[in-house]
Formats: sequence, C-alpha cells, structure tokens
Amino acid sequence: MTVDTDQNFPRYGLPAEYEHVYSGKVRDLFRTPEGRLLFVASDRISAFDYILPTEIPDKGRILTSLSLWWFDKLSDIVPHHVTNAAVPPEVKGRAMICIELDMLPVECVVRGYLAGSGLAEYREKSSISGVNLPPGLKNGSHLPKTIFTPATKAAIGEHDENITFDETVVMIGQEEAQELRRLSLEIYERAELLVWERGLILADTKFEFGIATSGKLAGKIVLADEVLTPDSSRYWPADTWEAGGSQPSFDKQFVRDWLTSPESGWDKDSGEPPPALPDEIVEKTRAKYIEAYETVTGKKFS
Repeated sequence: MTVDTDQNFPRYGLPAEYEHVYSGKVRDLFRTPEGRLLFVASDRISAFDYILPTEIPDKGRILTSLSLWWFDKLSDIVPHHVTNAAVPPEVKGRAMICIELDMLPVECVVRGYLAGSGLAEYREKSSISGVNLPPGLKNGSHLPKTIFTPATKAAIGEHDENITFDETVVMIGQEEAQELRRLSLEIYERAELLVWERGLILADTKFEFGIATSGKLAGKIVLADEVLTPDSSRYWPADTWEAGGSQPSFDKQFVRDWLTSPESGWDKDSGEPPPALPDEIVEKTRAKYIEAYETVTGKKFS
C-alpha cells in the first residue's frame, strides 16, 4: 500500500504513531502502532466528483454505524475486514480498525432497478456492462433480473467506468471474478429482502473486496470498505416508487438538487469547484442520513 505524502489530511487529534496512509473522498486511512489499519469516516460529502467545502455533521458516525451493522448481518455470507480491536477515543464512533487486504481493483455494482449511470448506459446501448436488457425500461424500472455490473475504481475527481464481466476476468482472473459476482449478488439479495421488510427498496449498491494477506483469513476474499450505506447504495421508499422518473432517495439528493439549481449559481460543467452549502441543505441532508440509518436498522441514532 502506497503512503500518501500529502500533509493536508485531518489528524483527528490522533497520536503521532498513527501513520497516515491515504485520504479519499470521505475516509482517512491510518496505520496503527500494531500494524493494522484505522479507517476513519469524516463528515465530508462529495457530489459530481467534487469534495464539497461544507461538511454534514454526524455523517461519518452514521456511515460507520450502518456499515458495522451490515457487516454483522452479512458475516455468514462473507468474512469482513473489521477487527475487535478498540478504536482510539479521538475517533470513537466514526472509525473501524481493520485487517490489511490486497484490494481487488473492481467496484462490484449490483442493480435491481434502473438508475444513475446504469440508466444512461441503457439508453445508449440497451445494456449495462455488457448485460443486455429488454426495450422499454424507464428511469426507476425494476429490472427483470438482478444484474452484476462491475466498474473500474476511479481516482478522486474522475468517474468510475462500467466494464463487462469478461473485462473483469482479464483484470483479476476467472475464479476471482466468478466469486465476486456470486458474493455480490448473494449480499444484495439478503439486503434487498431485509430492507423491503422495512419499507425500502434497495435500487443498487456497490461493494469492494480484497484478499487477506495474513492470519486465519489469509488468501480468502474479504468484504471491505463501507457496505450498504447511503453513500454506496440507492435506497428508495417502497410506498412511493413508480417507474418513469427520479425517485426520492435516502442520500445526498438534497445536495445534488441544490447544486444544479439556479440558487447555487454553479455550473457543474464549468470546471469550477462547487460553492458552500446553505444551512438548510446541510440540515436536510443530515436528517436524511439519520432517517436511512434508523429505517434500515430499526435503532435510534444518538
């Protein structure tokens, strides 16, 4: 793993022996004194491939709590990277200590409904990631069959690109590609059923996997990063779903809508960074993340 030498990363008050390894759009990664990895979820929020200048209070705690809840629910399907080691008090509630993995360079996207980049590709090609789909599907349509549509992992500021399963095989090998597809579909099917009982639709989601390098999981495929959060998944209320348009979602849709409105004064194609978010949008977005956590888990966020 390459160490990021950029000094503009947050330290969260962590002791000096926690070595900064990498910072992404939302998470900051440190190596612990014991050689494990500390994943810290910040309150940063991104949209249109930009990290916004305004944070959403409690977002990192919500994402971490929800990921931990899902890792537990899915552990009989696939092992995960979270350990039982105590998190430093400076980042308690927003961090996980994890084993180190050789990450597989594929975003494992599963789609049960047509939305986002999948909708755009369908309109252009009548397929997604090489999977042919019937004509006449609309924005928000329930797909005839749940599909695995892998993508490449993009650097910050760039777009993930959908790839075919055959291209995935070339990247990581036949056996690993088949196992990622099997695991991704099985996880999605478990999660889809669970949230449906909570009144939600899981329209699509993405997973990341790696191969454990040591310990009892050495050589095994392990579920990593975050899982089934509003940042990596589209959750829609089931009682208002209707194909043919955009669906209300439990994520940063308030942010996207405001940024593309005349009120923001920002053109997403201008090359200029987005403006700061107004307090009202911050509050609505925070409330939506909390609602997602509480609806999925049945627990009160505090």
